[in-house]
Amino acid sequence: MMVLDLKCANDHYFEGWFANTQTFYQQKEAGEIHCPVCENNQIIQMLSPVAIKRASGPSPEESEIPSPLEKLNRFYRYIEEHFEEVGSEFAKEALKIHYGVTEKRNIRGTSTEDEEEVLKEEGVDFIKFPFPKGDH
Repeated sequence: MMVLDLKCANDHYFEGWFANTQTFYQQKEAGEIHCPVCENNQIIQMLSPVAIKRASGPSPEESEIPSPLEKLNRFYRYIEEHFEEVGSEFAKEALKIHYGVTEKRNIRGTSTEDEEEVLKEEGVDFIKFPFPKGDH
């Protein structure tokens, strides 16, 4: 059994319990998942926080292995250093790159759900993930 954090189109947050990921997507596509507040069935999965804990401290061999937090911080630093920040112009810039109007380059920024749908329809590949503000 798995618990997913969900949100409806009216910005109501709630949890859903599913046998597995496939069951969630099947029920979502069939419109079977409804918001308990407003009954809306336009549902998206939200990023769920995850916590991990070691059973004991690191062994001598593990002491040189970066912690999960350090790996995550390295990932965010890499994105900051190798992807141009285009802010809310992300969808426009991604389309320009896709159609060869501007040079190919790595970009990052924000977009609305409507803009993301246009990008998908146009065949633009992108990855969406939370990006914390501040030092990493």
